Amino acid sequence: MLATEGPLLILAGAGSGKTTVLINRIANLLQFGSASDSDRLPDGADEQTLDTLLRGGEDAERAAVLDPVAPWRILAITFTNKAAGELKERLERMLGDAAGDIWACTFHSACVRMLRRDAEKLGFPSDFTIYDTSDSQSLAKKIIKDMDLDEKSFPARAVLAEISRAKDGGVTPSEYLRQAEALGDIRRIRYGRIYSEYMKRLFAAGAMDFDDLLFFTVKLLQEDGDVRSYWQRRFRYILIDEYQDTNRLQYHFAAILAQGSGNICVVGDDDQSIYKFRGATIENILSFEDQFKDCRVIRLEQNYRSTGQILDAANAVIRHNKGRKGKELWTKNGRGEAIELYVAENENDEAQYVASRIMSEYGRGANWRDHAVLYRMNAQSNQLEYAFKRNAIPYRIIGGTRFFDRAEVKDVLAYLCVISVPEDELRLTRIINNPPRGIGQKSVETAMELARRNNTSLFDILSRADSFPDLSRSAPRMRDFSRMIRSLREFSENNTPDLLLDELLDKTGYLRMLEEKNTVEDTTRAENVRELKTSILNYMNQSGDQTLAGYLADVALYTDLDNYDKDADSVVMMTIHSAKGLEFPTVFLVGMEETIFPGLRAIGEEEEMEEERRLCYVAITRAKKKLTLVSARQRMIFGRTNVNKVSRFVDEIPSELIDHKNIPKGYDYHERNRELGFEYRPAMPKSSFSFRPSAPKKPETQAAPRFALHDNVKHRAFGRGKIVKMTPMGGDYLIEIDFEQYGVKKLMLRAAAQVMTKLENE
Repeated sequence: MLATEGPLLILAGAGSGKTTVLINRIANLLQFGSASDSDRLPDGADEQTLDTLLRGGEDAERAAVLDPVAPWRILAITFTNKAAGELKERLERMLGDAAGDIWACTFHSACVRMLRRDAEKLGFPSDFTIYDTSDSQSLAKKIIKDMDLDEKSFPARAVLAEISRAKDGGVTPSEYLRQAEALGDIRRIRYGRIYSEYMKRLFAAGAMDFDDLLFFTVKLLQEDGDVRSYWQRRFRYILIDEYQDTNRLQYHFAAILAQGSGNICVVGDDDQSIYKFRGATIENILSFEDQFKDCRVIRLEQNYRSTGQILDAANAVIRHNKGRKGKELWTKNGRGEAIELYVAENENDEAQYVASRIMSEYGRGANWRDHAVLYRMNAQSNQLEYAFKRNAIPYRIIGGTRFFDRAEVKDVLAYLCVISVPEDELRLTRIINNPPRGIGQKSVETAMELARRNNTSLFDILSRADSFPDLSRSAPRMRDFSRMIRSLREFSENNTPDLLLDELLDKTGYLRMLEEKNTVEDTTRAENVRELKTSILNYMNQSGDQTLAGYLADVALYTDLDNYDKDADSVVMMTIHSAKGLEFPTVFLVGMEETIFPGLRAIGEEEEMEEERRLCYVAITRAKKKLTLVSARQRMIFGRTNVNKVSRFVDEIPSELIDHKNIPKGYDYHERNRELGFEYRPAMPKSSFSFRPSAPKKPETQAAPRFALHDNVKHRAFGRGKIVKMTPMGGDYLIEIDFEQYGVKKLMLRAAAQVMTKLENE
């Protein structure tokens, strides 16, 4: 990279070698400074001397004629410590020990180093401590409790997410509270009071949380001229990787530092901006040329990873987005194989097809690790894991936990084990206070000791807790717990395991506990718990066995034999978000259906849909040689079976690039999508994509819905609200409800009606 002076935007397409570009740019700065970016010969040097120095020569000679940059004057920001470490290692291999003085670090670690020098100007000690996520949650919970607020209405994680959004916007507690009071928003006023108290207690403890590291660094740079001047002089060149993933505070941090020399280089790909849910804003990269005048733009469009047909598909899909700078990936790798589309009957057929394809490739000499299976949600891994286990295919999950090893799934399985065998002390101690029932650890330990003394089971002691003086305080709660387990045991004797799961989740309150927290993480956990019903139903259908003991024995094969080596040759499974930055010879992209990918929340929301399309672009460009798309005509997920439409993203790929497999005779998925209310136009340049209802057939359930537009309702998880929109969709309605405590939520009417009652309209 010979461009060194002024603002520079490098739009680096997928697989274009941006890390190599960054390393070479830094190496050029350390060796030659700005000499390569100037038409003027240095004073006292002729062209022959300059050519000799550019080819080598002593450091002192180069320094006298050229303008090499001191390593400590370069700030290179990456998003992970691992990436920063790799950057420094490669630079040290190229340039030697001098590269060790480069500030190659994450945003947060750079801020810590800067705050250690100047934190006292904010009233913090220079050795301030840093609260991690767990510390922050503990503090927030204590404040909520001290304020006598309902923890269900103000869950700590939701409160911290709101505080984080405020900090990212540069809003102080006093400003937040003032805005809330001006609006008369009671809920936001309470958030503001919690925010104020949270910051007071952090300050009193001499501590900052992760958001504070950026918040207070930017505050110092904005408000203290001496601090700002020092760091602007310190860093002559600023480089930022993955710029499309930056948030507002990170933009301000970079912009203020760059005001000194004006030399800021950012590398990113607007087409791979997929972390909006973490606070990233694509506007930072889209408006870079407006924010930094006289900016030069370099597009890296040659892809060194994928075949031509894969890149053509990626280009065709992403062209439909309006919010992008625009580029076309190309390659010298050749055309390669066509993209394959397989339309499965259901999720079991999907999983078995993927497994059989991988086994076939392995039989022809491929390695297991050459194959990756990507999906939109973790819950989709369930049937794939079953299929891989049945076929003895080694696999590992990256960026997630195996389905049966996820804490929430293990919790529910522990309940089922105790219902089956109450003497199972290991599982019993896992669930006795989960959800919290006021049975403390000390009481459990006392009961376990009593069981040992009396040569009986822990469950027996719980059932007779009032007979033991040492358990007098916890006895009523222990008896209630044992009664609940006995009741569920009786229910299981006359009902199938899938119905038992429904009864279990209702009586224990486990699912309600997750739903009421209303965070992204707990929403995912709740989805995994519901997905367990799919696992049970599939076992019953495939084995013909409808006993709880049979199911638990079957599951044990998938949980107790977890002895694979993560570094061994194995198929890789992961969400698309986790796959960013990786590549594989063969990629299977499963669940290519409307409401799965793109997800339900994105439908009808332009910004959300564009992010989903960028996610699809990321998924496609992970493949080097072979890409297979798989959709299911119907899919059971979260215990419900739905007839699915093939994803619009498949339709956006030109048909000549796709080799269609197992398309039923007479089954035109384009026509099927139109029948179900979705019409597509062929892929055309730029943003000609049109998604619009095309007079869909009236849903069968539309005849007499129990709920109507503007109805006041009460939902079991979200409380009171009002239906503000109803859209016919696939034999059901997509409804939008404005809840008093949680804002607008999108739900499918058929499912919502099971946990919702109609109130008198006011």
